[in-house]
Amino acid sequence: MTTGKALIFSAPSGSGKTTIVKHLLNTFPELSFSISACTRDRRGRNEDNGKDYYFLSPEEFTKRIDNNEFIEWEEVYPGNFYGTLKSEIERIWAQGKHVVFDVDVKGGLSLKKYFGNKALAIFVKVPDLNVLKERLNDRGTETEASLSQRLFKAKFEMTFEEKFDITLVNKNLNETLKEAETLCKAFIKN
Repeated sequence: MTTGKALIFSAPSGSGKTTIVKHLLNTFPELSFSISACTRDRRGRNEDNGKDYYFLSPEEFTKRIDNNEFIEWEEVYPGNFYGTLKSEIERIWAQGKHVVFDVDVKGGLSLKKYFGNKALAIFVKVPDLNVLKERLNDRGTETEASLSQRLFKAKFEMTFEEKFDITLVNKNLNETLKEAETLCKAFIKN
């Protein structure tokens, strides 16, 4: 099996990393999205099993942990697990493509360590936490408690920014997308 490269996008929730990743996938046919496994519920009808996430029960997830089927996994919120299945990377590399990750900060750092010089780890952030709060509110998916939890977690995640290879500040989405394209092109062509 040939191996490709790994582009890792991490950010606090609501920073725009998913929008950036989707844009890059539409722009570069040589990229393929790494579908994470998780135990959280789907957000409305917008998420499909096997496309957006592999939705697993907590029991199935922990069974796969015990079977060493994950490159990395994390209990992101109490009872909510996320992780990267080894079989997912094998699937993408078998297609001759480079893998793109949309993961939380701890997962991003674990992947960066795992893939070494085959990875480019990009930290996405918004200009400040007020912008982040507005974006999370605009989603319409957060309760007051979950919003507070996400903002508290975002402050903590921001402390890991310097451990990433590069930071994208998502102030203007069009400019951020162009900058992401430039980074991606330079990395995969090298």
